[in-house]
Amino acid sequence: MAATTTPGEGDSDAVHTGFAELPWQVHKFGGTSVATAECFLAVARVLEHELEIDPVHSCIAIVVSAVGGKPKVTDLLLDTVKAAAQRDAQGVDSLLEVVLQKHHDCLAALFVKEPSERDRLMEIIQGDIIDIRDILKTVALMKWQAARISELVSGYGELWSAQILTALMRLRVQTNVEALRNSSTPTLEDDGLAHSHRREYVYLDARRVITVDEEAIHNGAVVWELSQEKLDRVYREELQKLPQAAILHFVITGYVASNTEGVATTLQRDGSDYSAAIMGRLLQAHKITIWTDVDGVLSADPRRVPLAQILPEVSYTEAMELAYFGAKVIHPKTMQPAISSSPQIPIFIRNTFNPSFRGTRIYAPGLNKDKDKVVTGFSSVEDMALLNVEGSGLVGVLGVDRRLFATLERIGVNVVLISQGSSEHSVTFATKESQANSAKLAIEEEFRRELLQHRISKIEIQAPCSILAAVGDNMALTTGVAGRFFSALGDAKINILAIAQGSSERNISAVVLTSESSRALRAVHAAFRLSHSTVRVAIVGMNELGISLLKLLESQRSSLRSTFDIDLQVCTILSDSTSPQLITLLNDRDGGAESITMNGFNRASGGSNSLLLGAPATNASQTSFRDDETTFLEDGGRDVLLNRLIRNECPSHVIFDCTNDEELGQSHAAWLRAGVNVVTANNTGISGPAAQREEIAEAERAQGKNGAKYLREVTVGGGLPVINTLRSLLHSGDKIRRIDGILSVSLSFIMFRISPATDIAKCSEFDQMSSKGAFHEDRSMSPTATLTKACSFSQAVKEAIALGLMEEDPTKDLNNEYTSRVLMVLAKELNMDKGVEVSDIRDSSDKLLELICGETVDYTKFSPAVDELVQARVDAAKSRGCVLRHIASVDVKAKELSIKVVEVPEHHVLAVTPPSCECVRFFTHRHQRYPLIVQGPSAGADSTASALLAELLQLMRGQSSPRSVALSRTGSGAVLKPDQVSTK
Repeated sequence: MAATTTPGEGDSDAVHTGFAELPWQVHKFGGTSVATAECFLAVARVLEHELEIDPVHSCIAIVVSAVGGKPKVTDLLLDTVKAAAQRDAQGVDSLLEVVLQKHHDCLAALFVKEPSERDRLMEIIQGDIIDIRDILKTVALMKWQAARISELVSGYGELWSAQILTALMRLRVQTNVEALRNSSTPTLEDDGLAHSHRREYVYLDARRVITVDEEAIHNGAVVWELSQEKLDRVYREELQKLPQAAILHFVITGYVASNTEGVATTLQRDGSDYSAAIMGRLLQAHKITIWTDVDGVLSADPRRVPLAQILPEVSYTEAMELAYFGAKVIHPKTMQPAISSSPQIPIFIRNTFNPSFRGTRIYAPGLNKDKDKVVTGFSSVEDMALLNVEGSGLVGVLGVDRRLFATLERIGVNVVLISQGSSEHSVTFATKESQANSAKLAIEEEFRRELLQHRISKIEIQAPCSILAAVGDNMALTTGVAGRFFSALGDAKINILAIAQGSSERNISAVVLTSESSRALRAVHAAFRLSHSTVRVAIVGMNELGISLLKLLESQRSSLRSTFDIDLQVCTILSDSTSPQLITLLNDRDGGAESITMNGFNRASGGSNSLLLGAPATNASQTSFRDDETTFLEDGGRDVLLNRLIRNECPSHVIFDCTNDEELGQSHAAWLRAGVNVVTANNTGISGPAAQREEIAEAERAQGKNGAKYLREVTVGGGLPVINTLRSLLHSGDKIRRIDGILSVSLSFIMFRISPATDIAKCSEFDQMSSKGAFHEDRSMSPTATLTKACSFSQAVKEAIALGLMEEDPTKDLNNEYTSRVLMVLAKELNMDKGVEVSDIRDSSDKLLELICGETVDYTKFSPAVDELVQARVDAAKSRGCVLRHIASVDVKAKELSIKVVEVPEHHVLAVTPPSCECVRFFTHRHQRYPLIVQGPSAGADSTASALLAELLQLMRGQSSPRSVALSRTGSGAVLKPDQVSTK
C-alpha cells in the first residue's frame, strides 16, 4: 500500500494499516463544533475534505460531543437531575424544553429538503426525552441525585448529536452521487464517484464497545481486551448490513461508555476527547485529530499574553505538563491511550472553523525537533495558597514531613508544589486557596505540642497566589534556562515566593502573587522569545525632537521586533507640560498590536503643527473618528499621564522627555518611583536643586537592580556618548583627572563664526578626498567659503537662532545656564555636586556679555558697542595666533567646575572643531599624555532622537535579547542599519 501523509504530518507519519487491516483515522468534534446547524455543516465539509486527501486508503471514525453553545446540552441535562432532586417539576420542564428546542432548530435548518429525515430524528429525541422524564420522576420521588442517574441522563446529548451527524453525512453522500451521475463529464466508474458511492456512515453507540472497570481507579480503567472483542463483533455486524465493497465510517458517541456489568456510565471530565483516544487505540489509527474552536496549543493563555503563539509541535510529556498547569490543551488521561498504543499515535489539535490551518501536533515523547526551542510554553495555576511551616524543631527531626503530609492527605488536601531548603528549617507547599484554612487548622492540631514548645515558630498562609510554570523537553540539555527564567521575573519586578524544579528539568515552577501573575507570564514569555517584549511608551514634548522621535519609532518598529524582539508601543503623547490633554490610543491593547503613528498624531492634534503653534485642542467628546483611526484626546494632561501609560500586565514602561522644561524635570523622580524608565533629553531634572537631584537618585535606587532606570546620556552631549564613555572609564578602573571641551552647540557655532580657524577649509577638503565619499560637509550651517571669514557677534547669534541651535530663550545659552546644567550632570556622575548649584556655576562663569535671565532682549539686534567689545577680544587672541573658544571644564583634583572663553592656538583640536559640533576631552590616569577625545555633531533632531532610542535599546537588550541562540525562538541575524540608531 502506498504511504500517504496528511496536512501537518511529517514524512515519518506514513499511514499504516490498523484494525481490520484498514487505515483508520479518528476525528473528534467538541460541543462548539456542533453547536448549531451551521457548525454541523462545517464539520461535514471538514470530513469530506479529509477523505478527499486519500479517498482510497481512508477509513474514519468520528467521535462527537453533545450539542454545545450557550447553554450546553450536557449541562442542561445535568441541571434537570438537580431540579428533579429538588422536586422542581417546572424547572425540569423548562430545561427539557430548551433541550428540545435546540435540537429542533438544528434539524429544521439541516434537513429543509428532507422533512421525513428531520421528523425521524425528532421522534427519536422526543422518545428519549420521554424516557428521561420517567427517570427524573424516580429522582423526584427519592429526592436523591444519584451519580449513576446523572451519568445516564447526561449521556443522551452525545446519542442525539451522533445520530444527527450520521444522517447528515449519509444525505450528503447521496446528494454528491446524484450530482455526479447527472453531470455530463464523470461516469460511475470514475474514482471520485465510485468511492463516494461506497462510503457508508454507521452510527455507533460507544456503550456497545468501550468498557470500563469502575472499581479499578476513580475515573475507571478501560478493559482493553473486552473492548477490542466488542469492536470486532460490532464491526462484523455492521459490515454485514452494508453493500459489498462498501467503505465503513463510524460516527461514534463521545463521553459515554459501559461498565463491566453492562450498565451505562460516562468517562467523566473531557470524556469525549478520551473516547476519541480510546477508539484511536482500538482501531490502531495512524492519527487522532481533536477538532475544537482554537487553532492549536498556544504557548500561553492568549487572554493574558496577547502575543502567544500557536505551537506547531508539542511532545506528549510537554502537553501533559502544560495541561496539568491549566493550559487549554487536552487532559493527560486523553493522551494515555495514544501513548500506550503500539506504535504511538500522534494527536492533532485543529480548528473546525479554520481547517486550512495545520494546528498543533502532539507526538511521541522525546527531544523536540526544534533544537533552538528550549521552552515550549508557559502556563499558570490560579487560586492557589502558599503555606509555610517554619521552626527550629523541624531541623534534623525524622518523620516531620511524613506527619505533615499524612495530615493533609487525611483531610483531602491536594498538595500541588513543595519547596524545602536543605537546612530543613521550613517546609513550604502550595494548595488550592479554598483548602488553605482547613490545611492550616489540621497542621496546628497535629503539631500542637511543637507549637506550645516553640519548636515550630509559625504556620502562615499567603494568598492569593499563582504557580507559573515553564515547560520544555529541551530544558534539560541547555544551560542557563533557570537563570534566564528568574532574571526575566526579576527584570519585571516580580517577587518570587517559592521555587520548584524536578530532576527531569522539564518543568520550572515559581509561585508569585496573583496580582503579578499576568505580568510574570508576559515577562518570561518574551524572555524566551516566544513573543515580543512589549514596552509601553509615552513621548513628552512634541517639538521638533519629539516629532522626529515619533517618526523614528514608527519607521523602526517592525525592525526592532524582528531584530531584538522588542515592540515599542507608543500609547500616549503629551505635547508639553502645560497641555491639558493627552493624545492616547483609542484601542489601547497592552499586547502591543497598535501604536500611535504620525498620522494618528496629526488627526488627534488637528494637524502636525497645531500643538506646536498652540492651537486649541479639540474636546474629546466632540471628536469623531473613523473605525481605522486609533488616537483620541483625553482630558487631564500631565496628571493622568502615568495612569494612561502603566498597565500591570506589561513589564516595561518608558517616558521620553524631549523638552527642556524645568516643571517636567521636577516630575522625573515621580515617574521613576512609579516604575517607569525615563529617557530624557531634558537636563533640568538631574541638574536641578540639590534636593531634586537627590530625589531622582533615591527613586532610581529604591528598587535596586530591579528599579526603573534614569537614562540621561542625551542631557550632556546630545548624540555623543559622553556619559557612556565616562562610565566605561570609571568601571574599567581608570581615574578621571579632568574633563573639558566645547559642550554648547550654539556657542560652538557662534565662537567659530566670530573667530574662525584659518585651516578649516583644508581640513574639509582632506576629509572629503580621503574618505572616498564617506564624508560630506554640512553646508547648511555656513558655506565653507565663509567659514574662514569672521563675522560680527550679532550676525553669528542671528545665524544660530535661524539654524535652530539656540534654546527657546537664547539667554540660557548666552549667559551659560545651559552649559552650567551640562557641567552639573557631569559633576553628579563624578559625585562632585555636593554643595553646588547651577546658579553658582553660571554666575562665576566667563561670558562675552552680561545678560539677565527673563530680560526681554532682541537677539537679532545688538548695539554696535557689543559687537565692538567682542571684536576686541577676538583681535587680541588673533594677534597671539589664537582663536576664542567657549570651554567648560571639570577639574576633579581641584574640585572646580568652570566655564571660560579661552584663547586656543588655532591649530588645536578645540580650535578646528567644526561649528555646531562638540568636543569633549577626558584626561585620566591612563590618558595623561594624550586625552581621550569624543567629538562630533550633537545637534539635530534626528541625531538626538536616534540617541534617545539607542539609550532605551541598550537597556532593553540586556533584558530581552537572547544570551545564546539556544535560548531563543529564532536565530535572527538582522541588524539595524548604521543610520537607524546612534553609533554609541
